[in-house]
Amino acid sequence: MHFAHFLAKILLFVGKFIIFSFMLLYHGSNLPIEKPLLLKASHPTDFGAGFYTTTNYEQAVGFAKRVVKLRSGPAIVSVYELNEAEIEKDLILRFENPNADWLHFVVDNRMLKLAEINFDIVIGPVANDDVYETIIAFENGIYDEQETIKRLQVRSLYNQYVFKNQEAMDKLIFKEAKNV
Repeated sequence: MHFAHFLAKILLFVGKFIIFSFMLLYHGSNLPIEKPLLLKASHPTDFGAGFYTTTNYEQAVGFAKRVVKLRSGPAIVSVYELNEAEIEKDLILRFENPNADWLHFVVDNRMLKLAEINFDIVIGPVANDDVYETIIAFENGIYDEQETIKRLQVRSLYNQYVFKNQEAMDKLIFKEAKNV
């Protein structure tokens, strides 16, 4: 088990009333990314164009290994720190679990039906390849909305934090890049 996984939340108390909460976020790739930049999406994704991160180190490792199979190079996980107090005023779209709103948002993004949204950060479950089979069944009318959500809720879904603009990405503090 990776030590940083246990330190995903570190609370630092400053004074009596101000609490800064720092979280660790991970991004898997085939190169270290010290300064994330907003790039145009190369393919349809769950939450549209943006810089995708997660609080789950193992998920980032898995993604880095998938990227290497497609593009070659070393599997690397970039580690960032985020001061949650700095994003309190940002426009955040948050999906706590796979519900009807999340399902339609993911399907619309993957089918390129949504125009870019005006959120700084989108947070929610990942529709990974296993989950995507269920979503395809929904798109093809095999499952209705209720059955699809029921099937998704029994799965252990990882999370993703997607930074949708450069100003939001600039709040990520690069800590290190790890060869995995």
